[in-house]
Amino acid sequence: MALKACGLIIFRRQLIPKVDSTAFEFLLLQASDGIHHWTPPKGHVEPGENELETALRETQEEAGLKASQMTIIEGFRRELNYVARGKPKTVIYWLAEVKDHDVEIRLSQEHQAYRWLGLDEACQLAQFKEMKAVLQEGHHFLCSTVA
Repeated sequence: MALKACGLIIFRRQLIPKVDSTAFEFLLLQASDGIHHWTPPKGHVEPGENELETALRETQEEAGLKASQMTIIEGFRRELNYVARGKPKTVIYWLAEVKDHDVEIRLSQEHQAYRWLGLDEACQLAQFKEMKAVLQEGHHFLCSTVA
């Protein structure tokens, strides 16, 4: 059986609106271990939790962002399937917008750095093709649906 994790692709709007791929910035966290990869906050589902509860809990644990500080964007849910450390893994992501552009990010010990990045930079740091694809899909969704 595949390991299951859930997370949020967190974004904020540029203060000065633009019409290109930098109109939105995505939050990526750099892992403290392994290859120090960059991903949105995510983590494994605990017993008794539903998937979205997991994503919200992990975001608070890893980035210090509470559910009340974000708005979940309706209509976007993506599932990634890949092999991690020799085992199948499923990660489910939702899109969430921070309500305050200058919200404070407080990292857990699991991460050593964070960055707000436009789509192109986020895809360069993401390393894995599945993560790049979900960032691109999220950006496309935002450009086509968010006012």
